[in-house]
Amino acid sequence: MAETVFTPSLEGMKHVKAENGVILTKPFLEVCKQILPVLDKFGAAMAIVKSDIGGNITRLENKYSTDPSKYEQLYSMVQEEVQNKTAKGSSSCTNGLLWLTRAMDFLVELFRNLLEHPDWTMSLACTDSYAKTLKKFHGWLASSSFTVAMKLAPNRDKFMEVISGTGDINADIEKFCATFSPFLKENHDFLASVGLDDMKAS
Repeated sequence: MAETVFTPSLEGMKHVKAENGVILTKPFLEVCKQILPVLDKFGAAMAIVKSDIGGNITRLENKYSTDPSKYEQLYSMVQEEVQNKTAKGSSSCTNGLLWLTRAMDFLVELFRNLLEHPDWTMSLACTDSYAKTLKKFHGWLASSSFTVAMKLAPNRDKFMEVISGTGDINADIEKFCATFSPFLKENHDFLASVGLDDMKAS
């Protein structure tokens, strides 16, 4: 079967929602995990993003594993923290979900740029998507280290070749962006409904 690096996450997305339409914790985190190998192909440029995403996935997974039936739905952890007034803590699951969603926004935007701007260099595609997503929430330090990292972005053609595998990479990128974006929007809408979508990095 023809496969690209996106094949596992595209398969996984079919299971993110329960029949009643709620986002499930484990399948959502699995999809996020399946995107990490794509980041490996960026090399050093994405090291900070990858460790950030990995850390937030682990935080949410650890909480989930304490009581899988209680935390089966992704937003149950946030609702509990909101009730306990711990949602704004830097080590909260709410904070983890927020930054995980923002990092995924950045990646969706980046892949969209690669699709829509075939003439852009990888650095430009990264910088543009960073400006549209994460930048406004980052402090000066995070922002400057990110900017430096983006300069290490790999050659675009080589990168596309590596992630293409044996499949149709453009079709898979398009599918990935189209299918994953609504989940991310739902996360933002939910976090906004409890007044927590605009927390900034310290």
